[in-house]
Amino acid sequence: MRPSDVILSVFLAIGHVLGQSCPSYSSYSLSRNPPLSTGAYKLAYQRPAPECRTFNSSLIEDVITRSKDQIYDVDLFRLFENTFPNTLDTAIKWRGVAANNSEEELAFVITGDINAMWIRDSANQIAPYKTVLKNASDDIASVFRGVINLQARYLITSPYCNAFQPPSESGMPPESNGGTYSVTPSYDRNVVFTCNFELDDFGGFLQLSHDYYTATGDVDFFGKFQWIPAVQSILAASEAMRKPTYGPDGKWIPPAYSFQSLTMSASGTLGNNGMGSPVNDTGLVRSPFRPSDDSAMFDFNIPANMMLSRYLESTSKIMDRLPNAPKGLAREMRDMATEIRHAIDQWGIVNAPNGKKIFAYEVDGFGGQNLMDDANIPSLLSAPFLGYVDKDDLVYQNTRAFVLSRSNPWWCAGPYINAVGSPHIRPGAAWPMSAIMRAMTSDDDGEIISAIKEVLRSTDGYGLIHESVDSFNTSSWTRQWFTWANGLFGQMIMDIADRKPHILKESFQPFFIEKD
Repeated sequence: MRPSDVILSVFLAIGHVLGQSCPSYSSYSLSRNPPLSTGAYKLAYQRPAPECRTFNSSLIEDVITRSKDQIYDVDLFRLFENTFPNTLDTAIKWRGVAANNSEEELAFVITGDINAMWIRDSANQIAPYKTVLKNASDDIASVFRGVINLQARYLITSPYCNAFQPPSESGMPPESNGGTYSVTPSYDRNVVFTCNFELDDFGGFLQLSHDYYTATGDVDFFGKFQWIPAVQSILAASEAMRKPTYGPDGKWIPPAYSFQSLTMSASGTLGNNGMGSPVNDTGLVRSPFRPSDDSAMFDFNIPANMMLSRYLESTSKIMDRLPNAPKGLAREMRDMATEIRHAIDQWGIVNAPNGKKIFAYEVDGFGGQNLMDDANIPSLLSAPFLGYVDKDDLVYQNTRAFVLSRSNPWWCAGPYINAVGSPHIRPGAAWPMSAIMRAMTSDDDGEIISAIKEVLRSTDGYGLIHESVDSFNTSSWTRQWFTWANGLFGQMIMDIADRKPHILKESFQPFFIEKD
């Protein structure tokens, strides 16, 4: 164990004692805590006291301090100082080491108001801190390694599942989600919280691995613990989920995964006796559930396949450098990445109603196409953010115009915020996450400024990014504690500070504030 980790363990032990008087963030974040920002929006200060934070990083505190001089608008700065550290402040539920290897760091990261670790969410929650990560010795690097290691364990144990219980080493008891399920393959409920197979979980793990390696160059880490077996598990499950419903002779091929649940929501279970809709032989990988946790209309989710292809390719370079990697494994990663990209070109690019070529959100290989986008990432809007295509790619630009218009059934427009929503909530409930992604995938100053203004006025004074907000009523929202979206907003500010710092010198104050 590193000396810094010994010091941190002592600090955490002290923090645990002090933390007995720390309020639950679920309740704390429901208050507009003082001091309020001095701008027109009067945003609450939502950071816990230092002794109540779940991880303290000097790197992050330095960034926040420097940003005060870079961000002119006091309300925009308040939103940044609340959101950027939110995962570290509130969601690092436990850190420790593996029972069988004291060098193997582990970090259990809750999604916010739900006490479980989602593969996708935890990857996205930690990813924004790549903007400050430089070396394997940085304080935040331990969190990256801990999350990657724990995700690897989960992906080896139950690769078809999406959310997990605390590791046994934590001493934290597993929680029941109250659901009734019939799932193949079966799983241990003491390990798994929910078992929706979502392809973007694989992409999330690989993306976080890519981010850590790119920032630190610490290739040795990936050969020490369970990263290689986790990649093998991803490849095996992906290959199984590429199988079509019917073989060349027309015989039915039983799927590797099925899911049924007792639910009042059609999007909470799979049709066709838990097997979902039939799919053709395309080379794409099935994703019966979307990044929103909702069931798919057609199983080939194009954004999730984009993400998997892009990060299989990039992380194959890590595998190339590992002397203990099985021969041919890096090539297998690259081959699958290339095959998926070719399949997206063949099956995922379709004609929009206006006749232009766009990416479909979902297809089945039989001609079924779902023309929409969902705010949850990976999304079609986020394709350049994922590194799959360039912002200027013609098909992406056509797709972007479709997504950000009434042609997209989940485009939510109104006087307060205009952004993509999700069937996970309801029509008219815009997701600020989508407005953030709009800014991050644009080079147009006006579009970026407009998106920031809409997000800023969507918090209802709480100074945190909500899951969804009614486009016509900012007091109607879901989830006050949504660390993924909070971190993404912070990442957006860091991105703008890097490529368009003059925007942060703008005033984002409204022309008027409505009276209560």
